[in-house]
Amino acid sequence: MRGDPKRFAARVIATFGRTSLLETPDGVTWSGVRRGRRGDLVVGDEVIATESGPAQAAVESIEPRRSLLYRADDFRTKELAANVDQVLIVFASRPSFNLWFLWKALVAAKAAGIAAIIVRNKTDLDEGAEAAKLTLDQLRSLGWQTLAVSARTQPEAARATLLNIVHGKNSLLVGQSGMGKSTLLNLLVPEAQARTREFSERLDLGKQTTSAARWFRLPDGGAIVDTPGFQEFGLVDLSQQQLVEGFPEFEPFLGGCRFIDCRHRAEPDCAIRHAVAEGAIARERYDFYSALSDARAR
Repeated sequence: MRGDPKRFAARVIATFGRTSLLETPDGVTWSGVRRGRRGDLVVGDEVIATESGPAQAAVESIEPRRSLLYRADDFRTKELAANVDQVLIVFASRPSFNLWFLWKALVAAKAAGIAAIIVRNKTDLDEGAEAAKLTLDQLRSLGWQTLAVSARTQPEAARATLLNIVHGKNSLLVGQSGMGKSTLLNLLVPEAQARTREFSERLDLGKQTTSAARWFRLPDGGAIVDTPGFQEFGLVDLSQQQLVEGFPEFEPFLGGCRFIDCRHRAEPDCAIRHAVAEGAIARERYDFYSALSDARAR
């Protein structure tokens, strides 16, 4: 007589719709389906599952998430990963990077309570190098941690720099398409492409998995979560307070406005707008904040 089905803890390492790939702490993988619900699993989730067949399991419950990073526009919310400690935001001078993408990702990470590190890749390129360097310098001056690497021409140095940052932590890679994110991933996880093929075969998704995040365990502790490149980072779900908190340069002036509920837009005697006029806050950063605040108010 067969005993009770095996019950076990696992990590969601890839997902598409109701089907997910689960990995146990000892490295065994299972194809999992969420019991009774659809689409609420996120890569990085820690779950409890029950064996339902050979290498098949039903996901019974999700453990409380320590963090969740997502992006949202007017039409949908896209969860990127759960239970990550930090997000590595990758950009390069070619193809041209979208400065607002970087800034939005930083605001989103702050709202989610996740540390952010900005990684400039392709430092060997001359084209656009000055703009990329100025961007990195500005973000560093505002208090964010920054790195500069060349994965193509100095792979070993880039790998050593990145390993020092990701060791023992769960790190999420995000960036626009073409920034070299996949190259950085392959430096850290050389078998990543083979693992991706395995995900596709096990989930029977074929090329569709290019739109899905994937969790790769690092040999010496921690993990890397890869996400597909995308061009926009929506923030429509954030509150006005969360937007303000995403701008570290605002902090010294908060509390100095005439009105407690000042939105820092058209209100009189606004300390933030006064700081912009005096040059204490960069005009381009304030214009970015204004666009986000106005979009939220619509």
